[in-house]
Amino acid sequence: MTTYLMSVHGPTEVTGEFYGYDSKEEMEQSFAETGAFNERLKEEGYWVFAGGLAPATTATVVDGQTEAPVVTDGPYLETKEAIAGFWVIDVPDLDVALRLAAEASKACRGKVEVRPFDGLA
Repeated sequence: MTTYLMSVHGPTEVTGEFYGYDSKEEMEQSFAETGAFNERLKEEGYWVFAGGLAPATTATVVDGQTEAPVVTDGPYLETKEAIAGFWVIDVPDLDVALRLAAEASKACRGKVEVRPFDGLA
């Protein structure tokens, strides 16, 4: 089995009453489909962990490379998109990870990046 991170990318600043969805119904449908996807991952034994993230504008960056850590507000990168949420899955191979990423993308209505863990931990 190989462990992968499936990260959902979305706008750094979410606007509107429905967190970027066109309507309350679309938002609720996406949440329901994502919940069902999560349950299936658990049933199939692929689930390790998942979670949604607060907007990138709430991030704090800590640089501890010097004697005194430097703490700054905001996301590390200035970009139009950021990670909005993620899954950590443990699957037999990349083909399964890509199939699941396609299903995750459809459920959450966002682009999903798939990256294997490097196995050094």
